[in-house]
Amino acid sequence: MSEHVFVGFGFGPIQAGLFAKEAFQSGHFQRIVVAEIDPRLVDAVRANHGTYYVNVARSDRVETLRIDGIELLNPTDPKEAAALRTTLAQATEITTCLPSVNFYDSGAAGVAALVAEGLRRHKAEATIVYAAENHNHAAEILEQAVGRRLGVGRASSLAPQGRAGTHDLRRVQFLNTVIGKMSQVVTDPREIAERGLALMAPGLERAFLVEEFNRILVTRTTLPDFVPGIEVFIEKDDLLPFEEAKLYGHNAVHALLGFLGMLKGYGKMTALRSDEPLMHVAREAFLRESGGALVHKYASLGDELFTEAGYERYADDLLERMTNPYLADTVTRATRDVVRKLGANDRIFGTMSLALEHDIPPAKMAMGAVAGIILLLANAAEGRLPQELRSLHWRTLDAGSLTRLLSWLWQNQSPPLMHRIVDCTLRARESLAELLTQ
Repeated sequence: MSEHVFVGFGFGPIQAGLFAKEAFQSGHFQRIVVAEIDPRLVDAVRANHGTYYVNVARSDRVETLRIDGIELLNPTDPKEAAALRTTLAQATEITTCLPSVNFYDSGAAGVAALVAEGLRRHKAEATIVYAAENHNHAAEILEQAVGRRLGVGRASSLAPQGRAGTHDLRRVQFLNTVIGKMSQVVTDPREIAERGLALMAPGLERAFLVEEFNRILVTRTTLPDFVPGIEVFIEKDDLLPFEEAKLYGHNAVHALLGFLGMLKGYGKMTALRSDEPLMHVAREAFLRESGGALVHKYASLGDELFTEAGYERYADDLLERMTNPYLADTVTRATRDVVRKLGANDRIFGTMSLALEHDIPPAKMAMGAVAGIILLLANAAEGRLPQELRSLHWRTLDAGSLTRLLSWLWQNQSPPLMHRIVDCTLRARESLAELLTQ
């Protein structure tokens, strides 16, 4: 019997359809425990004797997988929180799958507090902690939050000369992740029935759907003599280049497709496949602008991704997956949280800045920027747009009004390339107007 023990935080589709699934399929774990605060979800899996179902969207069908032996614990219940702490002390692999890194340090029942308590009573030979939140430094943020709870006297266990403090974190490593796996939760009973999706557990009108893709990148494990129980992940010494490829490639083009698709009246991302002009814009933004900049920036790594041929394969594979009819992602999901996606360093404008730094005009990505601005202005109240900016119209924007809008979006940040970003965005309006008529 393996000595590995898995503990996850958050039981959404990535936890259920990636981490817990891989832990189960590996056969290396004697226990798989997940902390979840939704009592209905916890009760449904318990009533089903620890079994749940996840739907996997392949290129030609949807397949349902059955996962057995899962224990769900609700940390808001004092007895279950105590059981979770005991299990965390034995855990060899811990995974956080939360909406954001802001949820790490949220009180006595928060992730940082619970993990710290588990490590205070650490019994495992070694433990790795995967931070799966969409943040380039999630692992460092989580480690610092846990360290504060433990009184550890260093910023990061990754620093080889760091002082371990009272609690020895040299047997613990916090790992970043790059998860390019698309997923969703389907809750509409009609859609669940029409698509033949399996409920995650009987009695709960909720279906987990994840894509087949499984090339997950993680920080290389450096703990002596430790072999992870989940063996399918791909380790990298430096994840930052691959995190940028995800943010400025995958995420950026997904948002661009969503923004353009919404303006053209599409409901499902798969419908975009037949719109050749729109897909041409997306592919050019992916290859020439995102790819051109990233290949130039990281060519010296010698990694296949950061070659013209490698990035082209990456782009074409993702465009196919984003519009997979069996995943059936919605345009609405791709366009949610417009304010965040139009952030200064986020997917759209971040990619434009990166391209401009490498002297590549981001003309196609700028069309996505204009499309995002149109959606922002159309939903001004929902986007918390100040009253003085709500009368703006994308057609009549000039350098001054667009700068004011971007300054609000970016919380008065003024990137060095601000004037060039403004110019590119204004120039893209005519190209977007032409695309919307095709």
